[in-house]
Amino acid sequence: MRSALTAVLALILAVPFATPANAADYPAKDARYHAYPEMVSHIKQVAAKHPDIVRVFSIGQSHQGRKLWAAEISDNVGVDEGEPEVLFDGLHHAREHLSAELPIYILDLLANQYGRQTDLGQRITKLVNKRRTWVVFMVNPDGLQYDLTGKPYRAWRKNRQPTPGTSQIGTDLNRNYGYRWGCCGGSSGRPSASDYRGPRAWSAPEVRAMRDFVNSRVVDGVQRVRTHITFHTAGELVLWPYAYTAKGLPPDMTALDRDAFKAMGRAMARTNGYRAKQSNSLYPSDGDMIDWMYARHRIFSFTFELYPTGGGTRKHWYPPDEVIARENRRNRDAVLYLMGKAWCPYHALGQQQARNNCGPLFDDFETGRGW
Repeated sequence: MRSALTAVLALILAVPFATPANAADYPAKDARYHAYPEMVSHIKQVAAKHPDIVRVFSIGQSHQGRKLWAAEISDNVGVDEGEPEVLFDGLHHAREHLSAELPIYILDLLANQYGRQTDLGQRITKLVNKRRTWVVFMVNPDGLQYDLTGKPYRAWRKNRQPTPGTSQIGTDLNRNYGYRWGCCGGSSGRPSASDYRGPRAWSAPEVRAMRDFVNSRVVDGVQRVRTHITFHTAGELVLWPYAYTAKGLPPDMTALDRDAFKAMGRAMARTNGYRAKQSNSLYPSDGDMIDWMYARHRIFSFTFELYPTGGGTRKHWYPPDEVIARENRRNRDAVLYLMGKAWCPYHALGQQQARNNCGPLFDDFETGRGW
């Protein structure tokens, strides 16, 4: 009996213990980054400190059951006043760690500067009073926590959802949206590929949660969210739709909207030193979030590819934590610009365009406007 127990004990000790994904954390050298549990703790602390202007809630769950946490920032939090709305989100792709830090920074910036009498504080107070801002912090928490179980990281991109009929894991969330899904060579149908689009559009629960939240902001037939940024890495780029086509003016975009996208993209790029261009000129992608946001809801939706320049290698996905604060500040004015233009994105083309195109009865008769 003793020798049998000894043998079993030896077997147990010989098996390496895997780190549970929930317990995974950043190594000490990158401790300034937020793993999922740290993010949750942080945003709840901010909400508790600023209950009059911050509300934290979940828009749904990931495949593995983690809540997809979001925050609302408004002067009358929880009250629908009909104000223009803005949406920010981060971490569609697990290995793009920096893309989760900027949404956290946006929450901190708005909450901590609100009510201050500095120039920045007054600017932010005005925006919080006149906008309803939504922040979704980590669209892909399962992928992030899995990525953190590597030594130090796994270079994982997708979510952690098994693909039926295969042994493969994961869907590229930013190829799973339901507009032009799988149409144009901008995603892969191979489950093993890093840009696998999933077996069908909307197959990923994280993407369905984003869809349902955006759909919920249609009130009386009108989409309240007017401007949006989804944060990714890397490349230092401001990108506008479309990603599925190289045409600058395809049939599903108006010339007025194309011009407004260009003007807004270039204005934001001047504030952060990025390059601004149509998303497809980086590379084609289909089932892309910003394509769906614009095509289905006419939201002026942008992708920011954050620091550093270039992309596609491990060194670009994993910048050191020393750059987080600097890169967050670098994008501050672009974020505030986008919030400012939510009342009328056409204002980027000048006051006359705003007067012509942002009245209560404006309709170009090409897209349902709800009135």
